[in-house]
Amino acid sequence: MNRYARFRHRLRTTVLQLGERVARPPEEPPAPEASWSLPPEPFSVPRARRLVRARLTEWGLEEQSEVAELLVSELVTNALDHARGAIRLTLCCQDGLLRCEVEDAHPVAPRMRRAGEDDENGRGLYMLDLLSCCWGSDRTPAGKVVWFELPVDALSEDCVA
Repeated sequence: MNRYARFRHRLRTTVLQLGERVARPPEEPPAPEASWSLPPEPFSVPRARRLVRARLTEWGLEEQSEVAELLVSELVTNALDHARGAIRLTLCCQDGLLRCEVEDAHPVAPRMRRAGEDDENGRGLYMLDLLSCCWGSDRTPAGKVVWFELPVDALSEDCVA
């Protein structure tokens, strides 16, 4: 085989290999997710904080732990105060964001209200608004889910993989 034929063969092989790669985009690994059911009991609040801390440590996201724990405890407390039945806590890490969700059986979406200086309640959603990059609530067939997202600067390999 002369030099030109070898070059043509190598070029054709390379084009075929590139075509296969373009036609078959690489599969993205599934986003890491963790979910727990919590009983409608006051001890679920500290348990939720421990679960968040442990999972974020496992994912290498310790820097988000303090804020995530605080906001999750607010949402779990709200679910205990306003809903009946089990609560579901879900964490998901994807596209540079940590998403935390608390699902309960109460269909009414939370709303911010003005808390007086002496009020012991009414500041949780303000904290959520202040400390998270975004938050909201969505109806579910069984009630609602309240969620917030926190940016994660450098995702660990465990979180991405």
